[in-house]
Formats: sequence, C-alpha cells, structure tokens
Amino acid sequence: MVKHTGENYYISTAIAYASGKPHIGNTYEIVLADSIARFRRMQGYQVYFQTGTDEHGQKIENKAEEKGCTPQQYVDDVAAEIHRIWDLMNTSYDKFIRTTDAYHVRQVQKIFKKFYEQGDIYKGHYEGWYCTPCESFWTDSQLVDGKCPDCGRPVTRAKEEAYFFRMSKYAPRLIEYINEHPEFIQPVSRKNEMMNNFLLPGLQDLCVSRTSFKWGIPVDFDDKHVVYVWLDALTNYITGLGYDADGNSSEQYRKFWPADLHLVGKDIIRFHTIYWPIFLMALGEPLPKQVFGHPWLIQADGKMSKSKGNVIYADDLVNLFGVDAVRYFVLHEMPFENDGVISWELMVERLNSDLANTLGNLVNRTISMSNKYFGGIVENKNVNDPVDDQLKAVVTETAGKVEEKMKGLHVADSITEIFALFKRCNKYIDETMPWALAKDETKKDRLATVLYNLAESITIGASLLEPYMPETTERILKQLNTGKRDYADADRFGLYKSGTKVTEEPEILFARQDLKDVMEKVEEIRKGQKAASGEAAQSGTAGEAADAAGEEKTEIHVEPKAEITYDDFAKMQFAVGEVLECREVPKSKKLLVSQIKFGDQTRQIVSGIKKWYKPEEMVGKKVMCLINLKPAKLAGLESQGMILAAEDSEGNVTLMTPEKDMPSGSGIS
Repeated sequence: MVKHTGENYYISTAIAYASGKPHIGNTYEIVLADSIARFRRMQGYQVYFQTGTDEHGQKIENKAEEKGCTPQQYVDDVAAEIHRIWDLMNTSYDKFIRTTDAYHVRQVQKIFKKFYEQGDIYKGHYEGWYCTPCESFWTDSQLVDGKCPDCGRPVTRAKEEAYFFRMSKYAPRLIEYINEHPEFIQPVSRKNEMMNNFLLPGLQDLCVSRTSFKWGIPVDFDDKHVVYVWLDALTNYITGLGYDADGNSSEQYRKFWPADLHLVGKDIIRFHTIYWPIFLMALGEPLPKQVFGHPWLIQADGKMSKSKGNVIYADDLVNLFGVDAVRYFVLHEMPFENDGVISWELMVERLNSDLANTLGNLVNRTISMSNKYFGGIVENKNVNDPVDDQLKAVVTETAGKVEEKMKGLHVADSITEIFALFKRCNKYIDETMPWALAKDETKKDRLATVLYNLAESITIGASLLEPYMPETTERILKQLNTGKRDYADADRFGLYKSGTKVTEEPEILFARQDLKDVMEKVEEIRKGQKAASGEAAQSGTAGEAADAAGEEKTEIHVEPKAEITYDDFAKMQFAVGEVLECREVPKSKKLLVSQIKFGDQTRQIVSGIKKWYKPEEMVGKKVMCLINLKPAKLAGLESQGMILAAEDSEGNVTLMTPEKDMPSGSGIS
C-alpha cells in the first residue's frame, strides 16, 4: 500500500450549536469525522482535525434568559458537555474551537469590516420571515406551508435595520467553480439541490447583522449591530488555523488551508456550499476542496423528546454497550446518502451478531486454540493447503478495497470489507477444523500453520479496523502480543512473528446482550428523562412548562364532518398497493409521483408527501390506497387514486401501511 508521508490533510466538522446536550444523531458527525481523520493518519498524512462549538445567536440568548443566567455562563456549561461527549467517544481532534474565543471574535470583526470597506457589505433594512432554531431568513416563496423549509417549525416576522452581503456579486463565479469542480459538493444530489434550488434561480443578498438581540459578536464600527451567526460560525474553519484578515496569518494556516474536507449535516449544506465559498472569494482565499453533506441518524420510534423519555444519548449507549460498539453502530449503519436508523433493539442485534459473534468469537477461538494445542506459541510451519491461498487472497486484498471505499467517503462500506475478512476467517476455521487436526499427531504442523494464518489475518484486519474502533484494535493486538501493522504492509501476508506467545487469558471483546435486560435498563433511562423534564417544567418559566406539556400531549381535536351512510362508504374501494417506482415531480416542492401495483393492474398516484419521504424510500413499500377516486390532474400529471396517510397536530405525515405483509391488491374493509 502507498504511504502519503508528509502530505497534509485538514478535516473539520460543523461546529456544534451550544443550545443543549448533543444526542446520538449530533454525535454521529464527530465520530464519522474521527474515522476519516484516523484513516488518513494511518495512510501517512499529517492530519489537522478541527471541531468545536457555535455559541452565539438569538436562540442562545433566549435559553440563557429562561435559565436565569448570562449567555456566556450558558454556553460555558453546554460547551463543556459537548467537549465531554466528544472525548467520551474517543475522537482525536487537534483543536476544539469556540466562537466565543477572543482570537476568533477579533478576526470576525476584522473580516466584517474588510467586507464593508471593499463594498461587499451595505446597510439596509430587513423585513421577512426568520426561523430562530435554524438562525435562517426566508422569503414568502421559500416557506413550506408557512413554516421553515429546513426544520418545519414556525417562523416569525422580523423587521430591523441590518447589513447585507452582496451575494449576487459572486454568484456567477461560484456557479462556474462548481461546474468546473464536480467533486466540490458531495454527494452529487446535494450539488444538484444547491444549483437548482438556490444558485440558478438567482441568489438574494444575505442579511449579515442583527439588532433585535445582543448575544453575538459586535460590529466594532456600529455597536447597534451584532454579526449574523452564520458569518460568525463559518469563519471558524480559518480562524481556528490562525487566519488573519490583515495578512499576518500563521504558518499553520498557510500549511493546511484550503481544507481537504468540510464534513457537515445535509441540513446546513446550503450555508457551507453557497455562503461560505462566497465569503472566501471576497477574502481572496482558496475554497475548500470538498464539502460532504452527510445524512441524518434517525430515531426508529419517532421524534426525540425528553418528556417522552425517548432521546438517545451517546453516554447512555456507551454505559450499556461500550464506546467501540457505539462507534461501530453509527458508522456501519449509516448509508452513504440516505438517512440511517437507530434504536436500542438494533444496537443489541448488531452487537450480538457482528461484534460478539463474528469478531469477538473469532479472536477468542483463535487464542484459546493456540493455548490449548501449543501452549500459546504461534508458529508458521508452512504446511499449506489450497484453502490457505483463498484466505490469504481475501486478507491481502482487503486494504485496497477499504482504501477505495474511503476515497469516496463510503465509510460504512469500508467497515463491511473489514468484517468480510473476519467472516472469511471464521469460514476458514470451519474448513480446516483445527479440533480434528489436533487429534492426529501427524497433522500437528498443519494445525500450527492454520493457527498462524488466523493470527496473521486477525492482525491485519484489526489494524485496518483502528480508524473505526481504536480501542478494540488495541485490545485484539495486545492479546496477540503484536503491534499494529504498518499501512504500507497491510497487503503483505506473513509478517506476524513466528514463535510469538499469545495471552494465556483471552478476554471477551464484546459480551452478548439479552434484549429483555437491556430494555429494562432503557426503561430506567426513559424514566429519568421524563423526571428531569418534569422538574425543568416546574422550576422553569411558564413557557418552559407549556413546551413540556405540549411535547407530552398526544390528543388531537377531531373536527367532525357531515355523517355518511353505509351506502356512501361502500362506494369507496380501498386496497393495498406495492410501490414499483417513485420519482419527484419537477418544479414541485411537495409532490411525488408513484407507480403502484394493485394485483394485476398498475396505477399512477401523485401525492404531497415529498417533505416526509424520499423517492428511493417509497420503492417496495406496501401502502393503503383509495383506488376508485375519479382521476385528477396534479402539476400536469394524472393521479389515479390516493395514498392514505395520518397527520398529527404539527402537520407531520405518516403513510398508512398494513401491519402484516399483505399481497398487493388485498382489499381493505
């Protein structure tokens, strides 16, 4: 394998918003970034890995007021908690920046003034819609059902004096750059979204200051204003390296900028691929080489809520399963482009099948047999069979496959390749049957060779596993009494030192968990969350109590319609359909068009579910439909029925699906 000794690599996460304790979905990003940073280090790169906290904005000011403390005290507490979780997850960042750091504050002020002096910023008045949780401004046309198009929450009308950045001045240059650098925005679907939804229709100038609240970096030449949180936050990627707007940037900045990778959630990719590049163009600085908008880790049982007790936090998972089991799950279960799902049940299933059985059992069996048959001494007697060559081929090809997957940031697939190696080792044990060889004294050297091949294969696999599960790698190699294999030698078989003595007491890497026992502990966690939520409501403001009550309340007022007769109902024909194809309706923010099979016929149905379901998620679903509805034209497409769905008080939609797998065309009565 090729080493990249001396080459620099700068990776960053989005800085976490310091509004509260991060749940496991928030934590996923830092673990993902850490796995990439560790892999690059393993390849020989000199890596700089930055993360941190975004600590300004109206939401922070509001939360501090509710808690009865200053905004600085509030963010100090939250930043410490985020720092603790990042360290708990064994992430190897080089810098943890806070946007309240003095150097960052001063540089943001200098950057803002530079923009103003070169004519990129001008003073005006803002009037429009504002989403406080997202810190985002929206026009009437951008709202979806009158709500924020990013988070779906209510927006408020805002009118105030503000400074604006001339985005339109740089938009043509950014469009040209994106077209000439197809690797800049990944995945490609995110690039298409940015181009089609924002850049090509025409970019509006961006409000970059606020006067309606005070918790932000002051504009030093106009103290009524504070810098808009996104201009403040985005600049962390250069201020953290030592950028200076006066031209006196640090050696570290000159060494590592431009960034090789900005890793951000898909919900904030607009800020990182439109606003941030334009700010850099205005500064005369190079653009980052790539921005990757990763998908979300979604809770299986619905929206997280403390009052419901269903929030999953990293430290609770770690207490039950261990750090590396949690790292494995969040990295392995996340698709490249689509959202992943997490639940306690899935965690138990993966731990038992992949970690305890495939990996843990392999290591334990290999070491135990080495102790049982040879007193722990592993020697290569070179008594080979064709099956050995098959094993060696898989083992020596794994590093190349992992590298290829990591080039495109397919982290989950790279882990799958490593576990394919471990699965091949287990198959090799079944093929060679060491217990049978041990019964024949003439096969002793063959048995020794088999165990050597296993020890060597596990060493290579464990070494490749280090970026994803570093503690597990260390524990495995310690039991095998060897060091981590150098990346340059990861495709060479036979470097495990013959005659090495393995540990006499192999440890259990991952203990199997009983789902019932785990769920009993989970119930205690949920009770604790509910109790904490109740205490917060009692001790906080009336607004907090109302919020908590609102989260807990599930009843929905049903507005009665005119009664119908049974004959009216009998006219309607409902059936179970299977979605064969699904695609977005061009130029529509709400509609998907699906080809749905009902027994021996297929119908086209147009439905307004785009906000809640992606086309690829629909394919293969069994849905309940009204199929004798008179055809109607929606967005120029004929719809030959209606998909049934449930809607809660917040406007969230869930499709009606059969409880059990029913054949398409099954009637509903």
